[in-house]
Amino acid sequence: MKVSPHQSLILNVDDTDAARYAKTRILQRAGFNVIEAGSGTEALEKALAEGPDLVLLDTKLPDINGFEVCRRLKQDPHTAMVLVLQTSASYLASPDKVRALDSGADNYLFEPIEPDELVANVRALLRLGRVERELRDMDRRKDEFLAILAHELRNPLGPIRNAVELLRSLDPHVSAAQENARRVILRQTDHMVRLVDDLLDVSRISQGKIALRRTPVELRTLLHTAVETAEPNVSIRKHNLTVTLPDHDIWVDGDSVRLAQIVGNLLNNAAKFTPPGGRIALAVSEEDGNAVIRVTDNGIGIDPEHAASIFDLFAQAGHSPDRVQDGLGIGLSLVRTLVNLHGGDVRASSGGLDQGATFEVRLPVLHGTPQTAGASAAAEPERPADTYRILVVDDNMDSAEIVCALLQFAGHEVHMAHDGAGAIAAALQLAPDVIFLDIGLPDMSGVEVAEAMRRHPRLEKTVLVALTGYGQDKDRTGAMAAGFNRHLTKPVNMETLNETVRTLMQR
Repeated sequence: MKVSPHQSLILNVDDTDAARYAKTRILQRAGFNVIEAGSGTEALEKALAEGPDLVLLDTKLPDINGFEVCRRLKQDPHTAMVLVLQTSASYLASPDKVRALDSGADNYLFEPIEPDELVANVRALLRLGRVERELRDMDRRKDEFLAILAHELRNPLGPIRNAVELLRSLDPHVSAAQENARRVILRQTDHMVRLVDDLLDVSRISQGKIALRRTPVELRTLLHTAVETAEPNVSIRKHNLTVTLPDHDIWVDGDSVRLAQIVGNLLNNAAKFTPPGGRIALAVSEEDGNAVIRVTDNGIGIDPEHAASIFDLFAQAGHSPDRVQDGLGIGLSLVRTLVNLHGGDVRASSGGLDQGATFEVRLPVLHGTPQTAGASAAAEPERPADTYRILVVDDNMDSAEIVCALLQFAGHEVHMAHDGAGAIAAALQLAPDVIFLDIGLPDMSGVEVAEAMRRHPRLEKTVLVALTGYGQDKDRTGAMAAGFNRHLTKPVNMETLNETVRTLMQR
């Protein structure tokens, strides 16, 4: 109903004809397009149907008071972003204004209102509304970009990881050096996958909303992974890194990948802010029931004026550009977030500029010596008791071939397709038990392919599994609504593939 993109639509709600007419005329003369409602029920209906930019809402209405109308507008996702300017000639006390604002109103005016004041308030709110819409649009585009980026990063990670799994299965008896190289690739690939997951929602990092996968973790073993992650940065700057470990195991309850990330970030930070050829020391000890991890360097130090903000997001400790090697100042903020999630704390100390720095992480010790199954990492995965006919659909040839090879090694009959039309044709011809279907296909989306397959009686009992780089909640919801039985995010290892087939087919 909007007349032009420059003319905002105002819904004027007032049960008094004269007052409603006066406010409508004022707003129309100011260039606004105005529609009217005389009750709370009518206001809610018109707000939903017409989508106004702003509701000018009188508080005293015959059926529903304006406070409740405002609350319902703000709670309905279809009208939640509509601006509400509440007015009243009856509720004139400060608590009434507070009540209106608590109900979701964007502003509250006492009547009588001067025409200029009304128009100025409406224009101010509309300006804020435009800014908010622009920010939401930017946020939406950011989410879309991150989703696409994550998908593109996951595509090569899947074949890399699965290729190593396949090599391990085809030739389990290799030298210790070869097996160590395989483990390094798998470990670093897993690190990349976790970082990509974080990339999908940057706000989780800034708000501390990162889910931990807790297990008993032995710190001495974990430090080797952390040192390995930071080693390229340490070596390229020719630093001397010393590692001091206790003579006994120290266990903590935590996420091994995240704990390694904490130490890795601290080591990378030390390498970054230490001149070439510097000294970095990593030490672990147990003190007063806490595991204490210290990273010390003889680098550029911390200015006392900036010590309090060193862990803030995007902070660079006030260093001039020639003293900052790289990075956006995310690493230390993420360290603090992860340490806090583990129930610990992190501190930084320094004698001042050019005096080096020490970062100390304290984590609660997990008493006892949990049993581990580390030796099972290289074991050949259990083969399913039954074998099935499986169709793998992926336009990425490497990814499709590696997934097929893993499933064939498990004893299944496996076929491939690389686009939506080919997938539908192959499915109708083969009537497979399971279809692993990528979402991003060149001719049609995997969701459309799934919907088409579900319309064929021949494929009624076929299990559909989305195997994709798109891993946001909305992607999972959309996949399940299209008829998928399971949603898996790349990369997926052999154990997960076989367990998915086994579980779904048993059902």
